[in-house]
Formats: sequence, structure tokens, C-alpha cells
Amino acid sequence: MISRLHDPDYNRWAHQIKRTGGCRQPIHLRGKVEHYDQTTGHLLHRYSTTTEPNGVLRVPCKTRRASRCPACAEVYRADTYQLVRAGLVGGKGVPETVTSHPCLFVTLTAPSFGVVHARREKNGKVLPCHARRDAEVCPHGRTMSCTDRHSADDPRLGEPLCPDCYDYDGSVLFNAISPELWRRFNLALRRRFARLNGLTVKALREHVSIAFAKVAEYQRRGVVHFHAVIRLDGPDGPDTPPPTWATADTLAQAVQHAAAAVTAEIKPLRRAFRWGTQLDTRQITMTGDLTDQAVAAYIAKYATKAAECVGTLDRRIQPLDNLNVLPVREHARRLIAACLRLGGQPALADLRLIHWAHMLGFRGHFSTKSRRYSTTLGALRAAREEHMRAEEISTGRLPLFEEDTVLVIAHWEYAGQGLSLGEQLLAAAITGVRLPQLVGDPQ
Repeated sequence: MISRLHDPDYNRWAHQIKRTGGCRQPIHLRGKVEHYDQTTGHLLHRYSTTTEPNGVLRVPCKTRRASRCPACAEVYRADTYQLVRAGLVGGKGVPETVTSHPCLFVTLTAPSFGVVHARREKNGKVLPCHARRDAEVCPHGRTMSCTDRHSADDPRLGEPLCPDCYDYDGSVLFNAISPELWRRFNLALRRRFARLNGLTVKALREHVSIAFAKVAEYQRRGVVHFHAVIRLDGPDGPDTPPPTWATADTLAQAVQHAAAAVTAEIKPLRRAFRWGTQLDTRQITMTGDLTDQAVAAYIAKYATKAAECVGTLDRRIQPLDNLNVLPVREHARRLIAACLRLGGQPALADLRLIHWAHMLGFRGHFSTKSRRYSTTLGALRAAREEHMRAEEISTGRLPLFEEDTVLVIAHWEYAGQGLSLGEQLLAAAITGVRLPQLVGDPQ
């Protein structure tokens, strides 16, 4: 840290750190960018990293995982918030009239794979976990009862009362098949909505389109469930209103039917999966508890999280890793072991369970949306890049010229990633981003 502070290029290094927004693991790039006049071949501008500290340019890692880089994950969360909210109130290319379109907030859960410790509340009072007067004794000799009133940070939450009775294979297989289950749910939703209104699916497209944005969330027991915003539009998307007969109540009926009806089968095992019985369907309004801001914030929060709450790793499990010594909870260890065991079966190779063992079998995208729901993350990032480019031009760091008349030649090489411990401390002081723990901390 002292060496970096006394470096003659410290000010330039600090400027790079500020531009990364406090990224914990910035990417180091080595190379150059040259701008030429296409007509004359004259060099208009050249940038090279040879004049940068250590000869590299540091750029944000842009990960979505808050466990890896809180600063970059916050940018991803904010973009997701804007994307979801634009589909509810307009903006970012979506008309403001979309606020009048019927819209639901739907939560699809996973089925039960065994009794787990849970925190239950009623009227603000914490209830016993699983209090049973005549509790059964499982085949492994454990009493299937728990009278503890768990705190919100109790490490036992999500863990089975009897690990030997818990269906670990079913848990990871459900995670693996859940993207297909979601796809079938969407198809069944459209079919049911069309039937409730006396139409065929083809005829429905001429009157109504159904848009959605959803995110996957891990429960403490290690299975995913989906939160989704589902909106009714006219045939041309958010620019046109749906007909008066396309109501939120009818959409809710279609959601309930589709969630109960669809199944997805893993044919080699002849095992079918369906959504859990707990289904939450509520209408989104501009006033009340379930507002556009509340829904967008809730969905965006989970867009930066993965399976960390289960106690697993935020990186892939390598073939040479010793599963018995990995720093994970025992429940997570059993789920990972189930992925590795099932993934070794040739008939299940398409599920790629070994590759996604650290995600406990889930291999889908965490946040997805239909094409017409709202803007895209790419469009938001492009707008940010254009804003930053305009700022560079206004401050004189980039020349002002017509892009159509300029030939850009760039050459970049990967030169490393991350910061030393001393640099992490300085970066935290410069950007105000709090370090969760020091490198080398045994925890």
C-alpha cells in the first residue's frame, strides 16, 4: 500500500480505480486504440496503455454476483430495476400508458423434498418451527419435530430435519428442469387464457400479447423459485392497450391453472416434476403495498444473488476439488454430491449437472424477459457508454469527429485481474466501497 501511494503514477492509478466504480476484481488490459480518417488515412487520435500505471488499463469486471464484486453487482441491480420498472410505468422506450395494462406479480415455488427447518411468523410473532405432539420417528431414528423459534440468521434454516430422509436427488433435478418447466408454464398460460376468452391461441395473438419479466431466487433449502411480472398488452405490445375483456382476474385464473397443470419429465429416470402448491398471485397497482417500485426493487435484488444463501461456492467445482474439505455447509455438500453423482450417468449428460454443481443443478438464466416487455440491458449499457463518451469528449480526453468518417483499429490483450491487498484498502478508501473481509481471513 505504501509503495502504491509513493508511486509517481498514483494519481492516474487512483483515477482508474474511480472509473471502475470500486470494482473489487478489475480486469487488466494491455493494448491500444487508433482512430484514422477513412478518406485521407490521417491518424486522428491514439490511445495506448504504455503510459498507464504498470502499462495496463483497469476496467470493471461487470459481474452480476454481489458475492464477488458488490460495486459491479450494484450496477447490474440498478439496470435490472430500471428494466423491470419501465415495463410497469413506462420510460426507456415504453409508453407511459402501460400503467393502465393489467399486470400481476406471480411467485412459482418448488415442491417439497423433505421437512426442513423454517422460520414462521403470525401477526408479528415467531412460531415454533415444526411443533408436533405426536411427531413421527423417521426410519433413521430421528423425531420429525422442532419446537425452536428460529431467528432470521439461524444457520439451520433450510436444512432438513433428517438429512438421510431428504430427497437430494429430486432437489437438484428440479433445479435442472425448472427452466423447461417455466417454458411450459408460459405456453400453458397462453392456451388457458385464450380458452377462458373463447379463442384459439392463434386468434388470441390478434387481440392480446402477454409479456413477462422474471428472476430466479434460491430458497435456503437449495431449490429455486421464480418471481415474475406478467402483463397483458394489445397485439402490438405495450404501445397498444389490451381489449376490455382481457382482465387481471382472468389472467390470474390462467396463471393458477397453468401452474397446477404443467409437468416436465426427466425421461431416463421416468421422473416428472411440477411446481409446488404454494402459488402467490397478486395484482400490481400504482398505489398500495405492491407498487411498481416495490416490485422492481424486489426482483432486481435477486438478480445479483445466486446460491450463496444455501452455503455453497460462487465458483465452479473443479474435478480435482476434494468435496470433503470445501468450505460449504453440510446441506450444500450433499446437494453438490448429488449433482456429481447424477451427472456421472451418461443418460443425464444433457443436464450438465457436474458443470453446474456449484449452482446445485440450476443452469438457466437468472433474469429473463419477453421481447416486448421493455428495454434491454444491452440498450441501457449502450446509453451509459454513450454518456461516458460524450463526457470524455466534453472534457477533451477524446477528439470530436463524425463516427461515420473514422476507422477505429483496436488491439487488446488480457493482462490479469484483481488488486493486491494494499490496493484493495486504497480502492475502498478512494471509492467508499466497504470491504467485506480482508484477503487471508480464515472466514
